[in-house]
Amino acid sequence: MLRNIFQVNNPKGVIGLNRRNIEFIYPHNQRKHYILADDKVKSKMILHENNIACARTYAVIDRISQIKSKWLELQNQQSLVIKPARGCGGEGIKILKKGKEGQWQSSGRNITDNQIFQHITSIISGLFSMASNDVCLIEECIVPHPFFAEIYDEGVPDFRIITLKGKPLMAMLRMPTSKSDGKANLHQKGVGIGVNMKYGTLTQVYDGKNYSNHHPDNTAQVNGKKIPYWFTMVQLAKKTAKVFPLEYLGIDLVIDKVKGPQIMEVNVRPGLGIQLVNKCGLQSTLS
Repeated sequence: MLRNIFQVNNPKGVIGLNRRNIEFIYPHNQRKHYILADDKVKSKMILHENNIACARTYAVIDRISQIKSKWLELQNQQSLVIKPARGCGGEGIKILKKGKEGQWQSSGRNITDNQIFQHITSIISGLFSMASNDVCLIEECIVPHPFFAEIYDEGVPDFRIITLKGKPLMAMLRMPTSKSDGKANLHQKGVGIGVNMKYGTLTQVYDGKNYSNHHPDNTAQVNGKKIPYWFTMVQLAKKTAKVFPLEYLGIDLVIDKVKGPQIMEVNVRPGLGIQLVNKCGLQSTLS
């Protein structure tokens, strides 16, 4: 489908899954190192050890017997994120914040400790990772920079930068929508916004079918909008690429309101939708 769309609109340099695997992933990423990107706990360890800006790790839970005691240690936090170490596509991620009366809430609704325990148990049991077991990572909740709210003020958007041998090739901004339940992933009804990497500005919005100049829930034009900290993010992506023994990566970043650019995670098999978002093929970025 990706190839057919570009045969009509923009055939230059587009690659499909097979070509991505053969020319980008296999020659540049040794399989033994995949786990360093696929396992978010291992990724966070590398980021922390190299003093790369990222969300603080509050807890790592790998056994059901640890859940209650670890959770008790987190009650002084006002917000946090619970995620599976080996999840993908945003599955299993739960953002929790305390309401005015100190009750934990998820998506604005109260959630009990037992419901939280059940979710963590599901993570450890491998429900979101297609494995027999997994590890639960609990970390700091990023507060998005006001720049994002000017486009859409719900959920946690992020930038993805594709790198090859430490060189940034292509980027996009992934934004949640009213239909995506706070998730920025394109396949979960989020939208992608192209990035002009030379100037650090946004281009067109792509919703999976159509292009426009604005977010589907906001009529304000985004085309040409300046990205704060853009060149700092590019340097952060380069620094991150250097500390992983993987040459082809999808690096996800977010801009925190106080701390600025932060690495969210790294991906060893970044999807190809970024080509549709930017109306440009990855192969053409190498010339």
